Amino acid sequence: MEVFQQIIADVSNFLWTYPLAFILVAGGIFLTIRLKFFQFRFFGHVLKQTVGQIFKKDKQTGTITPFQAFTSALASTAGATNIVGVPVAISLGGPGALFWMWVVALIGMATKYSEILLSLKYRETNDKNEWVGGPQYYIKKALGWKWVSTAFAFFLMIELIPSTMVQSNSIATQTAGAFDWPVEITGIVMCVVIALVVFGGIKRIGKVTDKFVPFMVLTYLGVCLYVIGVNFDQLPAVFEMIFVHAFTPISAAGGFAGAGIAQALRWGIARGLYSNEAGLGTAPIAHSAAKTDHPSRQALWGIFSVFVDTIVICTASGLVVLVTGAWRDIGPSEASNMINVAFATELGDTFGSIFVTVFLIFFVITTIGVLIFYGEKQAEYLFNLKAAVGMRMVYIAAVFVGALGGLQFVWQFLDLLLAFVLLSNIIPLLFLHKEIAALTDDYVNRVVKKKTDKRDVELFVEEDSA
Repeated sequence: MEVFQQIIADVSNFLWTYPLAFILVAGGIFLTIRLKFFQFRFFGHVLKQTVGQIFKKDKQTGTITPFQAFTSALASTAGATNIVGVPVAISLGGPGALFWMWVVALIGMATKYSEILLSLKYRETNDKNEWVGGPQYYIKKALGWKWVSTAFAFFLMIELIPSTMVQSNSIATQTAGAFDWPVEITGIVMCVVIALVVFGGIKRIGKVTDKFVPFMVLTYLGVCLYVIGVNFDQLPAVFEMIFVHAFTPISAAGGFAGAGIAQALRWGIARGLYSNEAGLGTAPIAHSAAKTDHPSRQALWGIFSVFVDTIVICTASGLVVLVTGAWRDIGPSEASNMINVAFATELGDTFGSIFVTVFLIFFVITTIGVLIFYGEKQAEYLFNLKAAVGMRMVYIAAVFVGALGGLQFVWQFLDLLLAFVLLSNIIPLLFLHKEIAALTDDYVNRVVKKKTDKRDVELFVEEDSA
């Protein structure tokens, strides 16, 4: 069994270190060029149409508001990866890893925009008259690759079982260490809370995330900014390290073992890809339920979500551990606790530990809720609505089992299954580049440059989806 697990781990590490990283980065660059650098040229428009429209009442067709779709998708990415994953990347790749996270995010904006765009174009209504969509729909409808769409849905549905286990275990471990809570109690509480959310469907998930996610993100950023502000004098040296050591090796210091350019590149890219999930095809599932008058308008939230997730939240976490010097004090084996140590330097040991634990609890609960919704939609696509309810129960059971630390051998398949999911989405996405570019050009002409009025946009969507 140990030999088998080691083989799985080696294959997963190889795939994520070389082939998948190359495909995602190269694919993001290709889509960026194909879209004529859309995410950079129209970033001001993106902000105006996303954060600038949060409180606007939308009367377009859809199940939830554009902002609720955004916060639901963000809930599945913002959390442990941003708070814990970034320090791990810095401990293994050095400060330069943060630079490569930024690079991945900037090109990943085009990837996430593209997959949401196609999901909105090819979405449909289910038997409950709710809008559903995602890669499985545009792969089948646009390319006719039914077996690939089935593979995507199947691998994602299965992958979310170990994914929920890992998420719930991270919280059970944190609460046991911080508050001495039995893992069984944590597991039961999480199951009850998550069930209350997911049994209300995407509408209830949207109502929960649009209140909790902004509050959690803003509060976390506020504490990060306080710690960074106290150590403001360290920022010039920190930014110098980030840019210099993205291209040059850095020697060992304290608990830091040193890192070469390849390590900075490898861990920066890996964490960047993991943090925003651009190319994985999960976010479009939530965005497909949004009210919108043009696929591109909702896809703008994809660009903004990558910006918030990686450029803002991951950067804040990275700067906290760099300005406080925690990255030098803590070795790679204890890197997951680095953010706690960084906060403790300015806020005290008790507050730092409790703050991180409490916020991870809220982040992970919303994350699991959205992941379960994603899994249900795959079961619905493959089978029917009854199967979706059945998978919901499987995922909730997985939350409890994961909290206890059970079935850990299943966790070994997480990265491998993610690789299959990603390949099932990113390759079809690149094949549809002409359609992505055409839809984007249409939006630029109709809306950004205002060559036609709003009614023309509405007619375009109605005719296109007929």
